[in-house]
Amino acid sequence: MGIASNVVPCLRLALCLIVASFAATCAIADEPVKSLILPGESFLIEGRPGFILTPKPSESGGRTPWIFYAPTLNGLPDIHEKWMHEQFLAAGVAVAGIDIGEAYGSPNGRRLMTAFYDELTTKRSFALKPCLLGRSRGGLWVTSWAGEHPDKVAGIAGIYPVFDLRNYPGVKNAAPAYEMTPDELESRLEEFNPLNQVSKLAAAKIPVYLIHGDIDQVVPLKQNSGEFAARYQTAGAEKLVTVSVAEGQGHNYWEGFFRCQPLIDFAIERSREGAKP
Repeated sequence: MGIASNVVPCLRLALCLIVASFAATCAIADEPVKSLILPGESFLIEGRPGFILTPKPSESGGRTPWIFYAPTLNGLPDIHEKWMHEQFLAAGVAVAGIDIGEAYGSPNGRRLMTAFYDELTTKRSFALKPCLLGRSRGGLWVTSWAGEHPDKVAGIAGIYPVFDLRNYPGVKNAAPAYEMTPDELESRLEEFNPLNQVSKLAAAKIPVYLIHGDIDQVVPLKQNSGEFAARYQTAGAEKLVTVSVAEGQGHNYWEGFFRCQPLIDFAIERSREGAKP
């Protein structure tokens, strides 16, 4: 009698634990993989958070034009960029990216970007040639990936973008992402520095629009956007790159960086061009 009387409470306790566990699992499943500043979708690719900001439905059908954004880190894109992304979505252009961590253009980071690109182009009917948009160190992301896949790029836009690892984050800080010692990476900079991919982009005739502050101390204009343009000029492709210099601006949240209409128009036009059959 004593044993039987204890069975029912134990069963009730077990049932409650199962229900609680199931409810907790559902709650976790309902949590977004990434918080977004505008309506869209977040999901995992190879265990890394990816996102899509959803544009208005296309009237023409076909593949979805899109902007491949970087760096997709925790909190990015942020609220400062909201108006800019609203313009993209209103024009029917999606914005998407994958959080690859502090990759700085490393081979593993490029591999994850390719996995994300493959997901969108093979399973979601996104355009085969997005316009890449790199903000700050996102410039390292997009330039390195574009240099590896110039046939998959419709254009590149940048907001005070980094192109030279030596300026930011510095070879010592970048080395772990490349799975090298600082000395090893230093000795192989000609091969791995994203800045050295620029000649490939010029040869592929990829249009570029950059905006950069003239007193940027974190990512100096001359060594980054200025050097990018100089290398396009050396390759005879100077007409394909525009550098808009924001006078009196550094590496900051000045509204003009994120409401630069020429950059927005460029990204929309190149995204649409990349969606053409």
